[in-house]
Amino acid sequence: MKLHLTRPEGNNLITGYGPGWVQINETRHSASLILMPGRILPSWPVADFEALAAEHFTAAIALAPEILLLGTGAKLRFPPAACLKLLIEANVGYEIMDTAAACRTYNILMSEGRNVAAALII
Repeated sequence: MKLHLTRPEGNNLITGYGPGWVQINETRHSASLILMPGRILPSWPVADFEALAAEHFTAAIALAPEILLLGTGAKLRFPPAACLKLLIEANVGYEIMDTAAACRTYNILMSEGRNVAAALII
């Protein structure tokens, strides 16, 4: 699916997504990543949902987002409680959704000027 054609100045915008990829500012990525309006952490080391562990959230927590959107892949699945515990202890709000929904939600929150991070499992 193709999304917005223009992007707010200086911010990372998800401009498209599909099975096995996400496009940020017209650049296609095929590996899981963490995205913020002003930063991309490519190669988030989460190959698939089953590999997700608490330590994978330390990079996102270090960015101090207001809210973290976790895109769990093609379908909505809930991560282990230990993952969510780390976010709660770090005072980071979170939403769990499939990756397509996380892409759409990220763009909305980013355009509102929110300090949002999206951890996307591709």
